[in-house]
Amino acid sequence: MTLPQATHTVPRNRKNVGTQLVKITERSKRKPQEVFTSLYHLLNEDMLKECHAELQPNKATGVDRITKKEYEEKLDENIANLVEKLKNHSYKPQPVKRVFIPKGDGEQRPLGIPSYEDKLVQMGASKILEAVFEPHFEENSYGFRPGRNCHQALRKVNEVIRYKPINYVVDADIKGFFNNVDHKWLIEFIRHRIKDPNIISLMKKMLKAGVIETGKFIPTSKGMPQGSIISPVLSNIYLHYVLDLWFNRKIKKQSDGECEIVRYADDFICCFKYEGDTRRFLVKLQERLSQFGLELAVDKTRTIQFGKYAEERIKEKGLNRPESFDFLGFTHYCSKAWNGYFVVKVKTSAKKYRAKLKAINQWLKKVTHTTKTKELISKINIILRGYYNYYCVSGNVAMVKRFRYDVMKLTFKWLNRRSQRKSFTWEIFNLLQERYLIIQPKVVTALYADEISVNNIMKSRMP
Repeated sequence: MTLPQATHTVPRNRKNVGTQLVKITERSKRKPQEVFTSLYHLLNEDMLKECHAELQPNKATGVDRITKKEYEEKLDENIANLVEKLKNHSYKPQPVKRVFIPKGDGEQRPLGIPSYEDKLVQMGASKILEAVFEPHFEENSYGFRPGRNCHQALRKVNEVIRYKPINYVVDADIKGFFNNVDHKWLIEFIRHRIKDPNIISLMKKMLKAGVIETGKFIPTSKGMPQGSIISPVLSNIYLHYVLDLWFNRKIKKQSDGECEIVRYADDFICCFKYEGDTRRFLVKLQERLSQFGLELAVDKTRTIQFGKYAEERIKEKGLNRPESFDFLGFTHYCSKAWNGYFVVKVKTSAKKYRAKLKAINQWLKKVTHTTKTKELISKINIILRGYYNYYCVSGNVAMVKRFRYDVMKLTFKWLNRRSQRKSFTWEIFNLLQERYLIIQPKVVTALYADEISVNNIMKSRMP
């Protein structure tokens, strides 16, 4: 890839950081070959105070054990000292504290928690990187980008398979993406748009900061901590060059038929018209990932017949129905709409369903005996509302209602165990539900284009 030649220096104005970032984004969009040579000065007191205000309180602390509340007790002094360290290049990120959270498949996912000052610097740096790179990310990328979300990615998958001549879906998986990102390649990708040596040096320091796991320091020669503030934009930069551009500029041209990719962070689905294209793509994908220090998880990658004509082809082979695939917590399967036309329907992934119920059961076991019933129901409503906001999409309400019922059964079980005489009956529990109004699910997000159009028409007719 050839590096752009034009350069641009951002005026050193300490005020109106947000306005400057908007101007950088606009300039980057207008001049796609622009290279920014002076951005480091944006990590000033105004920027870092904005970042402090945006950080949520009561979050897990890093190795420094400093909370937001403790840091803001001497906010002006702390920020001034941090800016001074950044200016004289004595700032050194602390190792990231590594913790593990359970995954739905029984494994554990490592998460990295930076120290508080490192969170501030990471947020400021991510704002700068996003301002420069966001205008150049591909349309098929939806993860951790302003104005984009999981539901839009799901909607795009639906539209591609429903309205384009798609017959095959490649459900691919990158093995340990966050643990295997090549630092040299990542820095090279950043240099495509940013040649400020101070920003580059800061990125290197962050990547090489190391981790603390069970009290032991582990150096980091590759990878980046999943869960840190800057990881989302860094992962988007990396996969923009490794996957998105490559697919759109090379794979599409070399394929005999239509093909599309939809990516959310390191999760992606590829759709093809012809089976031969899928086979050639998988070979090229393994080669492409290997070139940049990544590996395809062969045991989790598969190609399935899927789409408008998949059912009749599957029946020719003596099978009952086309296979399904999971993407972003939903199982996608071939079905028919109310008018008989083909449609891709979704339901909550069984793995995600079980994992969430297991987590709620463990939480109820822990808090039921120490929490008043009214407060407990209030907290359950908060959990259910968050679950509804994500999973209450077109065609999945029945699964969400089932989830609510299973949560109610778990709640009843633990409330009954709280009663020494086991006198807590379903009748009493039903009275509690009526009294405290445990929320019911309803469709939050429409996934189908025709459904969205009807909703928009209905909204426009409302007084």
